[in-house]
Amino acid sequence: MGGASSSSSSPSKRRPKVKRAPGYEDPAVLAAQTSFTVNEVEALYELYKTLSLSAIKDGLIHKEQFRLALFRNSRGSNLFADRVFDMFDLKRNGVIEFGEFVRSLSTFHPKASESEKTKFAFKLYDLRGTGYIEKEELKEMVLALLGESDLSLSDTAVEEIVDNTFNQADSNGDGRIDPKEWEEFVKKNPASLRNMSLPYLQDITTAFPSFVMHSEVED
Repeated sequence: MGGASSSSSSPSKRRPKVKRAPGYEDPAVLAAQTSFTVNEVEALYELYKTLSLSAIKDGLIHKEQFRLALFRNSRGSNLFADRVFDMFDLKRNGVIEFGEFVRSLSTFHPKASESEKTKFAFKLYDLRGTGYIEKEELKEMVLALLGESDLSLSDTAVEEIVDNTFNQADSNGDGRIDPKEWEEFVKKNPASLRNMSLPYLQDITTAFPSFVMHSEVED
């Protein structure tokens, strides 16, 4: 009787649990809440795993890994890249989990709405978190963007860019740009959102192999 009992339970084997990355969420849920398709979210998960294990192997994306993923470089600190990282780091714990990665990255998808990009860009430039863009903040970000693109402009040229932006955007003349003024400025100057779109996110499923190869070479 003991033998019959053991034989009846032996055929069933437990499947090993699949270890998911921290912050993993169902691709269908993430696709419904973002600009990505389910297939793109699944490909992003593979990318996320590769990047999160490229340096500090803890299944999380740290700042240097993030720079490599989005900006194709792992150079030193840059205000633009670091600011974007901080905005992706929704939990403010110094790392990016998978759910944070997908939801925040969706803003940079070519299919994301202009309104979504406009709001994100405003927060990006509002370095002090005051709800306004000050001249000094805009200047700091312009310099950071120039550094990210390896361009060099004179101090006079940078000042002209900042002054010209404020002349157009600061409609009430109080020396700062509020969200409504920024929204109107972007409508008249759509090129100001150029850095808010990453074309290769249009189809992450085909872009994924080059992402991985690039990260492996740089690492």
